[in-house]
Amino acid sequence: MLRKKKTPMTMTRTPLTQAAATLKARFREIGYTTSGINNVLGPDFVAAMHAGQPAAVRFHLDSLPESDLNLALRAFVLRDQVRVEKLAALLGEALKTLVDAALVEISGEYAQFLIDIRPHLIAGRQQWVFSDADASMTQHVPGPDHVLGVGAASLSLLQATPTSPTGSVLDLGTGSGIQVLGQAGAAQEIIATDVHPRALDFAEATLVDSGIPTQLVEGSWFEPVRGRTFDRIIANPPFVVGPPEIGNVYRDSGLDLDCATALVVKEACAHLNPGGTAHLLGAWVHSADQSWQQRVAEWLPDNGYVAWVIERDAVSPAQYVGTWLSDESLDLRSPEAAARTTAWLNHFEKAKVQGVGFGFIAIQRLEEDEADEKSDILAESMTQYFEDPLGPEIEEYFTRTAWLREQTRDSILSSRFKVRPGVAREQISLADAEEGMGFSPVTLRLTRTDGPRWSHDVDEHVASIVAGLNPHGLPFEEILEMYAMAQGIEGESLHNGAIAALVDLIRHGLVLPADLLDS
Repeated sequence: MLRKKKTPMTMTRTPLTQAAATLKARFREIGYTTSGINNVLGPDFVAAMHAGQPAAVRFHLDSLPESDLNLALRAFVLRDQVRVEKLAALLGEALKTLVDAALVEISGEYAQFLIDIRPHLIAGRQQWVFSDADASMTQHVPGPDHVLGVGAASLSLLQATPTSPTGSVLDLGTGSGIQVLGQAGAAQEIIATDVHPRALDFAEATLVDSGIPTQLVEGSWFEPVRGRTFDRIIANPPFVVGPPEIGNVYRDSGLDLDCATALVVKEACAHLNPGGTAHLLGAWVHSADQSWQQRVAEWLPDNGYVAWVIERDAVSPAQYVGTWLSDESLDLRSPEAAARTTAWLNHFEKAKVQGVGFGFIAIQRLEEDEADEKSDILAESMTQYFEDPLGPEIEEYFTRTAWLREQTRDSILSSRFKVRPGVAREQISLADAEEGMGFSPVTLRLTRTDGPRWSHDVDEHVASIVAGLNPHGLPFEEILEMYAMAQGIEGESLHNGAIAALVDLIRHGLVLPADLLDS
């Protein structure tokens, strides 16, 4: 991409940015939008587009009349060669700008886009993301300086990041600017950094005319914002776990194993304002020497923070290496892939890596008057399927843990609670092998049917006590005493176990304190 070596603040980084505003205006006119594509392709062929099936999308477009939107889909999504005069009629002077910047290739009477421009509905706004062309629609191997568009990881981080109003936001390693788009209307100030100047070129084009004022700063890790603190930090860093090498700048940090994630966690803590939060994607090693939970907990300060670490997936070393080599469009049967697989697995074996986990890390810095409190760190696996955005759940988790920090044993006993609407009580039974007929109950479970669908196995005592909770009814202690009397149990003996069970249910939001319902 052509870049000016020194650019005044009032000027753009690249010719692409100069063309981006014109392109976006034209896209709105012709319906090259999320809804426009959905309407012309329909659900089946939209699914084919997202699954990387260009022939299926092309088959459908061939059955439709020629139109500006049809041409746009061929040029920007399929990256087909299209006639120059048709593309010029569609884009006007912007085409010449893109050709001069070597972003569109002319061959005879035909033109082909060398980059991706995709419409996405993000934070309720129609946006367009500019990035390098990926390999989903065109057969090629992305280069080492490749800049990603919207992928599964960036979408998951969007869903896991709160969009509530805040002051200052840092998007560390912004790439093509996707996470900034998710903060539309939420932040008073946004700084987006990246070590890769090409990424900032694309981010600027993505953000032009987006309505999101953003300062783009080039630099490595937290160096561009050294000495500054923020109310919200977002990061999808190059966290691939492997040897300390950089093969692809968008995913390789040059740091050994999971040191990139460790660095971002530690530095994010140091760059948060009191009350501020960080929302990170990361990966970590599973080893025989310690649990992954202990490993990640060691990256966090001993005092003054709350952290919720959620492992969404964990794979073996062989699976991990194969996944990332395939990500490069390498044929895993090739000699190159075989050599790199062997070297990568040897490195893992020497480091005693037994697996690699991946997931979300949410961190909150406590207020100044809580700075000496022991950090509250929960690291757990979330293997269940869920669709609801995780961002609101993370904010509520911090609210729930803040309530718990203020409680004593006596205050919990004197409080009132409510079972979250939608919590299901499940009785799991299995075929009775001993009797040869019927079913025998094996598990009693309370499960959320919203958010992350947390599920807790409980006994009959806890299930019955929870059923008696009412935010306008009796305090928890009186419910325990009534239940103990009905069951012929010593009431005091129920307290400790019931409190422990209740705290766990509050952490995962199955039970809510009445105090929070009123606030």
